[in-house]
Amino acid sequence: MAAPTHTRPHRPSPDTVEIRLPWWAIALPAIAFAALLLLMAGPGQANAAAGDPGVGRVVHQIQQTLAR
Repeated sequence: MAAPTHTRPHRPSPDTVEIRLPWWAIALPAIAFAALLLLMAGPGQANAAAGDPGVGRVVHQIQQTLAR
């Protein structure tokens, strides 16, 4: 009968850093960014941006980019 082998637990070397993030730490900022982008580029806000032609052009360019 063979003798049982003892394995040592895996320890990262001291010169590496292991970072683990929960799934929501990435998902929530991405969802918030997408929601703000949709609010800014939404067609309902186009009339509010009519006073400033620069903002209207930016919104129009974003809409064209997203439509592709």
